[in-house]
Amino acid sequence: MTQFNRYIIITGIFLSFVFMLTGCKIYSFTGASIPPQAKTVSVSYFVNNAAVKQPMLSQLLTEALKNKLQSQTTLSLINSTGDLDFTGEITSYSIQPMAIQANETAALNRLTISVSVKYTNSFTESQSFESSFSRYRDYETSKNLSAIELDLIKQINEELVEDIFNKALVNW
Repeated sequence: MTQFNRYIIITGIFLSFVFMLTGCKIYSFTGASIPPQAKTVSVSYFVNNAAVKQPMLSQLLTEALKNKLQSQTTLSLINSTGDLDFTGEITSYSIQPMAIQANETAALNRLTISVSVKYTNSFTESQSFESSFSRYRDYETSKNLSAIELDLIKQINEELVEDIFNKALVNW
């Protein structure tokens, strides 16, 4: 048997094994552990109930979670209640001074976003949860918040979505 033939056979066996694992939903390369019978997922609009409202925040967070679920799972996103269901609200959007200097001014400000999430797994009740998640980004007080706010929100949302996804679907 030539070296090339061995390579083809080994590659074929490896690919067959990979397709078998991902096709049966035993394992996915994203680390997601999804019940094999789950076919749909739903994400309700995250209402902004924070005292300080940022107009784009609800839409950006909701869409970021939908995009993560569509790109990292084979589940179909539906508008009604899915086999896996995410609902939630934005509970806090705050800016606090950090790193107070000798002249009693802040060198940094901290933008913090907190959300409350209810995840319902129709097939495995023990994996359902209600939990709060919070993330922040520090920025220099010399920077105008309105100029960098959208970028900060996108960065924070990315981390929040990762936390939510991991708690719901990644069982390490």
